[in-house]
Amino acid sequence: MAEQIVCFVIDKLIQLLITTEANLSRDVRKEVGFIKDELDSIRSFLKDADVKAAADGERTNDSVKTWVNQVREAAFYIEDVIDEYLLRITRHHQDRGFVRFYNKIIWLAKRMRSRYGIVLKVDSMKELVREIKARSERYEFSSIDQQGQDNGEKTLPWHDPRVASLFIEEAEVVGIESARAKLTNLLVGGAPRREVISVVGMGGLGKTTLAKKVYDSQTVMDHFDCYAWIPVSQTYRVEDLLRKVIKMFYNSSKENFPEGIDTMDEESLIRKSREYLQQKRYVVVFDDVWKVDFWGAIEHALPDNKGGRIMITTRIQDVADFCKKSCFVHVHHLQPLSPTNAWKLFCRKAFQFELEGNCPPELEDMSREIIKKCEGLPLAIVCIGGLLSTKVKGVNEWQKLYNSLSSELQSNPHLTSLTRILSLSYHHLPYYLKSCVLYFGIFPEDYSINCVRLIRLWIAEGFVKLKKGKTLEEVGEEYLTELIHRSLVQVSKVYRDGKARECRVHDLFYEVLLKMCADSCFCHVLSKDQSAFKPTTRRLSMAISPSDALGSITQTHIRSVFTFNQKEWPESFLNSWSGNCKLLKVLDLMDAPINQLPKYVGDLYLLTYLSLRNTKVELLPDSIGNLQNLETLDLKQSLVYQIPAKINKLVKLRHLLAYYRNYNMDFCMNRERGVKMHEGVGCLQDLQKLYYVEANHGGIKLIKELGKLRQLRKLGLKKLKREDGKALCACIEKMNHLESLDLSAISEDEILDLQSISTPPEFIRSLWLKGRLEQLPSWISNLQQLVRLVIYWSGLRDSPLKALQNLPNMLELRFGQMGYDGRQLHFEEGGFQKLRILVLKDMEALNSLIIDKGVMPLLQEFHIGPSPQLKEVTSGIHHLHNLRHLLFYGMPKEFARQMDPNNGPHYWIVKHIRHVRFVYNFGPGNGKAESHSLYDSDFSFWWNA
Repeated sequence: MAEQIVCFVIDKLIQLLITTEANLSRDVRKEVGFIKDELDSIRSFLKDADVKAAADGERTNDSVKTWVNQVREAAFYIEDVIDEYLLRITRHHQDRGFVRFYNKIIWLAKRMRSRYGIVLKVDSMKELVREIKARSERYEFSSIDQQGQDNGEKTLPWHDPRVASLFIEEAEVVGIESARAKLTNLLVGGAPRREVISVVGMGGLGKTTLAKKVYDSQTVMDHFDCYAWIPVSQTYRVEDLLRKVIKMFYNSSKENFPEGIDTMDEESLIRKSREYLQQKRYVVVFDDVWKVDFWGAIEHALPDNKGGRIMITTRIQDVADFCKKSCFVHVHHLQPLSPTNAWKLFCRKAFQFELEGNCPPELEDMSREIIKKCEGLPLAIVCIGGLLSTKVKGVNEWQKLYNSLSSELQSNPHLTSLTRILSLSYHHLPYYLKSCVLYFGIFPEDYSINCVRLIRLWIAEGFVKLKKGKTLEEVGEEYLTELIHRSLVQVSKVYRDGKARECRVHDLFYEVLLKMCADSCFCHVLSKDQSAFKPTTRRLSMAISPSDALGSITQTHIRSVFTFNQKEWPESFLNSWSGNCKLLKVLDLMDAPINQLPKYVGDLYLLTYLSLRNTKVELLPDSIGNLQNLETLDLKQSLVYQIPAKINKLVKLRHLLAYYRNYNMDFCMNRERGVKMHEGVGCLQDLQKLYYVEANHGGIKLIKELGKLRQLRKLGLKKLKREDGKALCACIEKMNHLESLDLSAISEDEILDLQSISTPPEFIRSLWLKGRLEQLPSWISNLQQLVRLVIYWSGLRDSPLKALQNLPNMLELRFGQMGYDGRQLHFEEGGFQKLRILVLKDMEALNSLIIDKGVMPLLQEFHIGPSPQLKEVTSGIHHLHNLRHLLFYGMPKEFARQMDPNNGPHYWIVKHIRHVRFVYNFGPGNGKAESHSLYDSDFSFWWNA
């Protein structure tokens, strides 16, 4: 856990040398370079110490623990020195008392060397790292890199609970019947070719158990001529693996091993394996594979013959994907146990020797809470159930265990194996991902985090490293994808195109992360039980009232502050931070009950992330212009309307998110409000997201300024006028990276003039147009990347369907209150081949809707209404074979009667739809909504009275 801290500080030292070369003397720069080099060499020792600590757990040598802690504290000290130095540079750079920046730098460099003692601090840093390195040599720590022992010969000194998965009795296995049947069919069926079956899932999910039960089945044994089961784990030698495979193949056929196999090199082993398997049907299981390129190391030893099968169990999706380069691959994502099977397994373990395996009624509620915590993870259910089988069967005793589960996971011998299994994935991560995973410990339990927000926070913390040709946001998205593919992070919500929208971690892994966060000083969660924290703690997550936390927040080293579930907020609380959190980089006050931001916020010169989302703050102080390191300013759902002119000084700003949506209003043009911005916004040339800005305040001058923002990925403009059209079109054409565009006219009757765009940005994926369009702009039909199109209040004279139906990536199409004069919409054959969602809202004149066969073959959701003239059931709806969700809103009673399951002539058309909802109004201010499954016996309809 300490390696990533040292790596982070090394990166900061490099950045210090690059960005402050003019401020540091040659001697000081030389010393800083020496510190960086020494830390780099210490890192290899530290990596080995981290491995030892992970492997040995509580038995780790005290000297190793002490040394790791000292390295961590030294890294924190160096980070503090660097940040304090940068703080003073930034502060004096903004001091208007100096006429020329050059004179300020010269003055500051002299002052820093004398008054602030930068030379002395650098000398102190140098001596500190020297002592640490000497101490590691005295302790005789060895380095994996220096000794070259990363060759698979290292064995874990603790009992590996994964071994037990190989010997689970049939009666103890629960909930794998379907998966076992599927995998068995994949092994013994299919084409006569080599195929790979990958079983992917997080640690403890039962991959090894499932694979072993399939492998041991008589069906599999009878089908293949030879077979092998090979545990792989995190480190291995290819020669040893191949040797084991060959020996097991020979052994399964009851043949003698070939002579000299123990001395063969890799090439000879591959030849021997291919020779032996040439005319044989074989199956081999590689259990617990971690290295992505594993398949590349062994594929040539397993020939593509008359039906070879290779099964791989792994926590890492990329391991499975790598095999696709040369083999047909089936990927089976193992799912958690269902609640029913989880309950069955828990009772089987907790009451295995008493009560005939049944849970007593008084323990049922508590037992289900414990099972809920396990989230269907079989290993967790078995371990915790086994522990509870040793306890008194009383509610108080079980409640105590539930309340102390976090500490029990670290110390109770029944549970430490579970903790280690869950931790293995973390310890296998590269250093740059470890901090990203620890970040989940900041948020409350069961918290589903918006992925975009999470990536912005990673960037603000400095965790994301720039790659050539990619933005930081794109690199951060790669980091998150890798964590998801490693089965460490779970996707809890997705966008329409399948991309992750929200994510979380498993509840028990969250408990493990909390311990890691506290031990490494990464973060401390302030609660009533844990208000005190280590002096070097870097981040605070406040889960208690600010008044209770006030005495704790007096540390200048804190870098990030988060608040959650706050019910009250003393006005003096934020003011009390002045001077105590001067090195703050992240201030996330989302959902906090505050109504103003103190003026001193402008003194937080190093702040990179500020969120006032969903607060009652109305005004931003002018001092916000001092935050020249600010990258994200999140004002969503706050009451801020006027953006100070000084925000134009924030040249590093990447995301300005500001709008207020009134959820108490019906959908209309004024439901959302943007913000008012001053001219000069064009100097914010790093901006990637800007929405929503009200264009009527700055008019054409403001729009022309926006044309300078060439890095924009998302732009939202409100209150546009017809006369803005040409300037707006010229502005949009310059935004080559634009992916999302949201444009709203100043009123429902105002024209959106977008006709003069000739070369729209080619990467637009989402387009929202709200205002009158006399005709659909022709350029829209050229947006090959367009995924979502939303058009409201358009007033189109002609049907837009022909112009849109061949867009290759369209997944979502919404038309609302169009004022469309035509009475018919015809979805013609062959169109909208990828469309998943179709919404037709407020089509007042529509009386005919035709859907040809072969159109919208993948449509899953269809919403329509109110359409008072549409009295006939949509012609061709029976062609939509993938339709699963159907919503009718405010349809006439003649339409509803045709769908009545009792005597409606068209009820059979939608009998395959999973969920249908009918919403019918009963007059002004009165309505009733009913939601039914078509399989409900009491299915009923409501229509306009």
